[in-house]
Amino acid sequence: MESPIDSYLRRIHNEIARLKDGAPYSTIPAMAQVDPDSFGIALATVDGQVYEIGDSREEFTIQSISKPFTYGLALEDLGCEAVDAKVDVEPSGDSFNEISLAEGTGRPANAMINAGALTATSLIKGSGGQSSFKRILGTFSAFAGRQLSVNEKVFESELKHGHRNTALAYLLRSFDIIEDDPAPVLEDYFRQCSVLVNCFDLSIMAATLANSGRNPLTGKQVLGIGSVERVLSVMMTSGMYDDAGAWISSVGMPGKSGVAGGILAVLPGQVGLAVYSPPLDDHGTSVRGLATAQRISRDMELHFVRAARAGRSAILTAYDVTETPSGIRRSVESADVLRENGHRARVIELNGDLLFAGAESVARELSGLPDSVEVAVLDLRRTEQLSDVALRLLTALRTALAEAGCELVLVEADGSISASLAEDGGPVPSFSARSEAVEYCENRLLQHYGGQEVPDHVPVTASPALAPLGEADALALQSRMTARTYDDGEVIRRVGLRFGGVYFITSGKVSSSSPGPTSERVKLNTLSAGMTFGEMALGSSMRQETTVRAVGPVEVMLLGEDAIADLEATEPRLALALWKALTRDAYTRVEQYLRESAVRIRE
Repeated sequence: MESPIDSYLRRIHNEIARLKDGAPYSTIPAMAQVDPDSFGIALATVDGQVYEIGDSREEFTIQSISKPFTYGLALEDLGCEAVDAKVDVEPSGDSFNEISLAEGTGRPANAMINAGALTATSLIKGSGGQSSFKRILGTFSAFAGRQLSVNEKVFESELKHGHRNTALAYLLRSFDIIEDDPAPVLEDYFRQCSVLVNCFDLSIMAATLANSGRNPLTGKQVLGIGSVERVLSVMMTSGMYDDAGAWISSVGMPGKSGVAGGILAVLPGQVGLAVYSPPLDDHGTSVRGLATAQRISRDMELHFVRAARAGRSAILTAYDVTETPSGIRRSVESADVLRENGHRARVIELNGDLLFAGAESVARELSGLPDSVEVAVLDLRRTEQLSDVALRLLTALRTALAEAGCELVLVEADGSISASLAEDGGPVPSFSARSEAVEYCENRLLQHYGGQEVPDHVPVTASPALAPLGEADALALQSRMTARTYDDGEVIRRVGLRFGGVYFITSGKVSSSSPGPTSERVKLNTLSAGMTFGEMALGSSMRQETTVRAVGPVEVMLLGEDAIADLEATEPRLALALWKALTRDAYTRVEQYLRESAVRIRE
């Protein structure tokens, strides 16, 4: 199944490709002969998932997008104080190649304009048997997660025609900002601008910055968090030069552009975005790249004001219903059907905020489900903030799952998410407890693969708890029971009551709850026809530990305390058989609880 994020990128790529404004950069002759229709997008998460569309693997020179990474290397080598002495951190409001130096000192305003970038390059020295440029290229490669190379033709063209940068370098030398011969600095600078990358590379480089300096593909820590903090701060205020204010307002992410047509944007803790399209606007920014960044930021709510919290994966754990069954006692035949087909129903528990990154991890999980999965259960009870983009993705996922023959089921506290999804495509099954959703899955599997309709009425003689007894013994016990009915919401047993007997549910459902750490009640489980309750009080000082309430109309058969006492006095053999059966049933429930706990610990 295709991820809705892939579908979304394809759609906006088709729309934005129609923009024909701007023209490729022509000051450097070797860069003028490019295809103006080339257009690629790549979006990388902080855990290394990359979504890409169009010409995302077409190589181009990195140009000014190199500046943040060289600046970061200088910060790692020398520290902020030493670097600040050479290049400031103030936005200049000037274009990228402006001669913008502080009066008296000659210090460039920031490391994103050419004068500041030349200064940062001059601060990189050879070390460990590597030249200064080898170290720069090595840093770029570490960010990209692969060995990068230089386009020598573009380098030679830059060296031959980069007169303004040459003038800037010598002007910086006159102020002792560049302390040595500017010629090697210029060569390093022109070479770093001529490094070949593609959209995929740039998205990983951006995601590495978003991931606090650790490459999400290789796991290598490329920059320390202090350097990353400084780099992203300067990118936010100065990365887009004289268009920085408009960029911050409309995109809201630290960004950097290059005259070859690349754009990079970083949302810390969540994603890195890269776009390639050669035609530029008057600010030297890719026309389609800017439009794409604005569109994705708006649609995916990536502006830093909206996406202020870190966006790690929202997946807490995922498992088949065979690992944590509903708790309903099934016949041997039904249990065999569920054991064989339980993998067709998948439960995914979520936690934290569902902003873009969290919603993306959910989309990735659901899109990657095997074709054999027919029901996908999303447990949303631990989620906190659910963004509009998360709702849109869930809507798209519900449709895509349905087309693939898979039903989406929700577990949520109040049914509000199900109601929102229903507005765009009909009702979505929603339950307040995981066990109810799993029961729904089990019943669907039993109907489909076992040809078994789930009974609305289960007589005492068919109760799974009494399965070890013969029919005659079960009938004898039933003769000692009394029938009772309860209306929806009526309390059947309350916390603290003395043992009152064993209740056999013959029709309907009941829910059990217990007091929480504060005044609220915590729902524990739901019991259906064929199940029992009340006997657990025997192990709790003869006191009821939970409140049991009817969910809809309920019919039970009660083997009361007096009936049990009489049974023990008059028919000890049958009484012993009953207790053995109930004990076996209780141990089965405990075993199930331990399996569920083991799943949580393992995950």
